[in-house]
Amino acid sequence: MKIYTYTPLAWLRLISTAALFLIVTGRFAFAQESTLIVISGRVIDQTTQQALPGVSVNIKGTVAGTSTTDKGDFSIKTRLKFPLTLVFNYVGFQQQEYVIKDARSKLNIELVTQTVLGKDVVVTASRVEESILKSPVAIEKLDIRAIRESPAPSFYDALENVKGVQMTTSSLTFKVPNTRGFNIPNNFRFMQLVDGVDMQAATLGVPLGNAIGPTELDIASVEITPGAASALYGMNAINGMANLMTKNPFVYQGLSVYHKTGVNHVDGKDHDPSVLTESAIRYAKAFNNKIAFKINASYMQGTDWISNTRLDQNPNNLNSANPGFPALNNANAAFDGWNKYGDDALAGSNLVSISGLNIDGKANQTLRVSRTGYWENELVSPKVSNLKLDGSLHYKLNDKIEIAYGYRYGKMDGVFQRGNKIRLDGVTVQNHSLEIKGSNFKVLSYVSLENTGNSYNVKPLADNLDLYSGGSSGAWGTKYKNALNAYATANGGTLTSANLAAANNYARQIADASRVIPGTDAFNQLKNTIIGINNWDIKSSQIPDAPETGGAALVQHSRMYHTEAQWDLSKQVKIFDLLLGGDARVYQIIPDGNNFVDFSRPIAERNKPLADGSFGDNVYYKKFGAFSQVTKTFFDNTLKVFGSLRFDYNPEFDPKFTPRIAAVYSPVENQNFRVTYQQGYRFPALFEALSYVNNGRVKRVGSLSYINEGLGYLENSYTQASVINFNAAVSAAGNTDAAALQNRDILQVANLPKARPEKINSFEIGYKSVWADQKVIVDIDAYTNKYNGFLGQVQVYVPKGTTTGTDAAVLAMLDRNRDATAATSTTAASNGQDRYRVYTNAKNDYVNYGSAIGVTYNFYKKFTVAGNASFNKLKTNKTDDIFVTGFNTPRWTTNVSFGNREIVKNLGFSVVYKWQESFLWESPLVTGTVPAFSTFDAQVTLRVPAYKANFKLGGSNIFNKRYIQYAGGPTIGGLYYLAVTLDGLLR
Repeated sequence: MKIYTYTPLAWLRLISTAALFLIVTGRFAFAQESTLIVISGRVIDQTTQQALPGVSVNIKGTVAGTSTTDKGDFSIKTRLKFPLTLVFNYVGFQQQEYVIKDARSKLNIELVTQTVLGKDVVVTASRVEESILKSPVAIEKLDIRAIRESPAPSFYDALENVKGVQMTTSSLTFKVPNTRGFNIPNNFRFMQLVDGVDMQAATLGVPLGNAIGPTELDIASVEITPGAASALYGMNAINGMANLMTKNPFVYQGLSVYHKTGVNHVDGKDHDPSVLTESAIRYAKAFNNKIAFKINASYMQGTDWISNTRLDQNPNNLNSANPGFPALNNANAAFDGWNKYGDDALAGSNLVSISGLNIDGKANQTLRVSRTGYWENELVSPKVSNLKLDGSLHYKLNDKIEIAYGYRYGKMDGVFQRGNKIRLDGVTVQNHSLEIKGSNFKVLSYVSLENTGNSYNVKPLADNLDLYSGGSSGAWGTKYKNALNAYATANGGTLTSANLAAANNYARQIADASRVIPGTDAFNQLKNTIIGINNWDIKSSQIPDAPETGGAALVQHSRMYHTEAQWDLSKQVKIFDLLLGGDARVYQIIPDGNNFVDFSRPIAERNKPLADGSFGDNVYYKKFGAFSQVTKTFFDNTLKVFGSLRFDYNPEFDPKFTPRIAAVYSPVENQNFRVTYQQGYRFPALFEALSYVNNGRVKRVGSLSYINEGLGYLENSYTQASVINFNAAVSAAGNTDAAALQNRDILQVANLPKARPEKINSFEIGYKSVWADQKVIVDIDAYTNKYNGFLGQVQVYVPKGTTTGTDAAVLAMLDRNRDATAATSTTAASNGQDRYRVYTNAKNDYVNYGSAIGVTYNFYKKFTVAGNASFNKLKTNKTDDIFVTGFNTPRWTTNVSFGNREIVKNLGFSVVYKWQESFLWESPLVTGTVPAFSTFDAQVTLRVPAYKANFKLGGSNIFNKRYIQYAGGPTIGGLYYLAVTLDGLLR
């Protein structure tokens, strides 16, 4: 067993030393520059000859810059030598560069309205600025104007309309994007950055949507790269990434205010019509182009979308139900609702096997009956809120070096789905970051602090509500059986196909007589007690005489430390462009006794608190990486070749090298063909690697092999699917020990492999061009991915006190021997079974492929029509794997938009149509078909320049066509809103 210790302060000292070196170097460079000069001028609109306030003015290749005043004036002080190139940027206008060869009088710059397409510059694809047309991989960008013109309720919602993006909405406050398949609500394969800072919550392991990200007022642009980005960004970027960039306070100054009022649940089906509000404020100020700061605050509150799909994912024809009794089709005793918990029959954790019944004159019959459980809307409050605060302080050491400190704080409510639903209540995440950047280098360090507040796990809550008020599963099953027999005695003396459904309804009513009812004081008191109990494994003294143990609280207080640096040596090497970089990340895990434990403690003690209230020593999980990228142009710049190589090391695994090779061929201006091959590795995320969760009679465990020591699930277990089939066969044969031994060959030994990193080989081709006098832009891409060692979860059964293959192990797999049982005249003694849901690697390779096309046409004046379509498919394997990978992606999705940002002066509109094909969603929690859906979003925008005001009236899903995005997820309806923005006050 390897337990690694680490002192984050030691790493931070190293960072401080490096920063000091750069500062000293910068000061030396500053001392070598020429005397101070002042460059000033005025910027106007070429068409109207009106002054343009807030135009970004930068000296190319430096950090020196400013923005224009309300009168369009600007002034930059610099010690750089002539010639200098000024770069002017303003939303809705073409970028303009102006070369200054010597000191001169005040400049007059006229900007031209942007009517051509394909002029965007991106940085995410190669970590350096480049034209979006010549990116080596598929990339999409939303700038400020695109965000403002989107009919989506927020800029983050607008990502759903981007080509190739599939959005998964768990809550109003928690949305997760994904690209190119293998989608899950807790998406470990998709990275989200804000100004270079990874937004994942340390222990939850994924970004919490935009809960800690930019506000509506501070977002500058969003870049999305579908597909593997591991060669440059390392772990968690195997499926793609989103890079959110905020406004620089040197450029975007003044006071801005935003308020949105909306309404959802307008049909009253899941909840009464509810008001949603969001308010934000931003203030930024610069002093002498030397020091600048900004502060942001926002607060959103509303009523969440409700998860209340009342379908059965365990219909009576499955072996885990009662296929031998068709009379139960309309009253399935083993009901397992999509959004119901505590009734989990498919997983076997809440399934009671009732044996020895006489049905239709046949003795020793067995029924499988699930506990009653509770619906999600009975356990989870729909009220959600999100508070965000952030600020940054920037200091320009000279014209080439800028230092910035940033802080972010987010507090949110909502629903998060991992293996189970988690009610997030008062979760907070904080980030501190320090960045030093120059014209050719960047050093960034940050720490992320997570506190899960009053959150709780919905499944253990439902389980324990049933257990504490309804009795143990064994006692409940006895009451159920007695009631069945009593019903038979009172109705003809026997159970028959004719009265079986009614008998089961009666038996459930009797067995549930003491069960607490939602909405009652007894229910609320018991619920509050359970969600306040942290340790799920130890019987709580707070509930005397509790039949079984467990609470539901989710308590995590862990940290993530990260440092990265990159250095552009292109000017020094000259033969080709060279970029070098490296990073280090350390997770500091504070054991909580439920999700993470101190593995150096004995197994029996891991979930028990020590005398000081802690659960042992902190555990550290870390990773280091470095990369290099070489870029070279050939044949008069018509061919650009990219080559990169990344090295990653996690002490738990062997080192990995990740290459990427790409080429962009431009035979003529604005016609670009690209081809890319790359590999990627994904080390198991923190929860996948080190979890140790007792989760409703099934312990969920991480993939690291030392967790298995003393438990045996890797080498001594049967697969869940084979155990279900085994019990069905035994039940049909009389449910005797002899029948079990005769059907032993149905059981399959799992033989789980030792965990290794997930690997992807990705090949992509693409074409991006501008046509028709730069009025039409076409973007096409196609890809194929091959996954090796795909990481997922499999449930296995470990026989207690014996090994697989023995008679005792076979008998331990019987439903009636889930817990230890004593020998009777017809059954042998059994020590029972332990159940584990294990993160492990798939045995098969998986290949998926797809393509996407996007076309934008500025066909008349400012009228624009755009559309995109995406196709994604998983190639079927010949043999089943040990777990279901869950591609969870529709084959076809499409978006079509139409709009005019100024159909008449200061008035614009846009409409977006979205359609998505039906598809199969597979997960440990819910498996089922997600129906196809289509929606319309629309907005009208009125600008009032005299008051620096913008009014936006719009709605998403304006026809209120209810739909779900994933099985078990909430039902989404229409959301209608009015938003008001005041921008550039006190500039």
